[in-house]
Amino acid sequence: MTTDTPARLLTLLSLLQTPREWPGGELADRLGVSRRTVRRDIDRLRELGYPVQATMGSDGGYRLVAGKAMPPLVLDDEEAVAIAVGLRAGAGHAVEGVDEASVRALAKLEQVLPARLRHRVTTLQAATTPLTSGDGPSIAPETLTVMASTVAGRERLRFAYRAADGTESRRVTEPYRLVSTGRRWYLVAYDLDRDDWRTFRVDRVSEPFATGARFAPRELPAGDAAEYLRRSMQRRGDSYEIVVTFAAPAREIAARLPGWLGRPEPLPDGTSCVLRATVSDPVEWMAVRLAMLGADFHVEEPPELITSVRTLAARLTRAT
Repeated sequence: MTTDTPARLLTLLSLLQTPREWPGGELADRLGVSRRTVRRDIDRLRELGYPVQATMGSDGGYRLVAGKAMPPLVLDDEEAVAIAVGLRAGAGHAVEGVDEASVRALAKLEQVLPARLRHRVTTLQAATTPLTSGDGPSIAPETLTVMASTVAGRERLRFAYRAADGTESRRVTEPYRLVSTGRRWYLVAYDLDRDDWRTFRVDRVSEPFATGARFAPRELPAGDAAEYLRRSMQRRGDSYEIVVTFAAPAREIAARLPGWLGRPEPLPDGTSCVLRATVSDPVEWMAVRLAMLGADFHVEEPPELITSVRTLAARLTRAT
């Protein structure tokens, strides 16, 4: 009989997280305890917030069902490795759907991974190459996880930074948020040496180090980190406004657009829409992105994008 109650509860929880119904007798056999002990352990899990559903009858049993909150999960070695590898693969690029929450999840998981599993994750990722990747520059997942942990823990972050002109510097910051623009990751942080807020492209960061020094968060001079980043890019001239009209309903275009471009506005005729967005990508890439949406469109602004679309159209015409 298993007398270590915490260990037994973890084993029971691991069994229940398998998507099936477990007869009470089978659980008792697996755990080496009586059915009465199984019932008591089930009640303990319920008190901890795990929604365990019981069915009556000779064939009745126990099943873990969806609840109102997300309780802690118990993962075996293979499951932990699979999740970590998947999160690392996505975190290396600022692809849509892999935002700060995903990076925080990776940081939490890697913090508790045993050394043997962390080595397996690193080895597996190093030995595989994806056929496709994100459009933006790749980033070491370790860089993102260190940053995410300092953001969550309100811990000062030190790193080396390479500016757009190649200038190298060392920064000590109070990290505020990680922001994904769809192709790149940015860190919004308070730069202690410059005594001001700054944004940093994460692919230009190296040697990130959590100093362990805690700080009280400062008030950001904008509504949120995404808005501050947008204003910062506009001041530096890194971004521009686009206005594009599509000969298709707004709901159809919205389903094809990446989320970071925003949502198009329907026009009064109901059969067309207009997209107004702030972007920081090269106009040549934006022309290709618009052409790939599979709908007729007309670029209103800016003139550089209009020229780029004309150049692309002429090149494709010559190719055919």
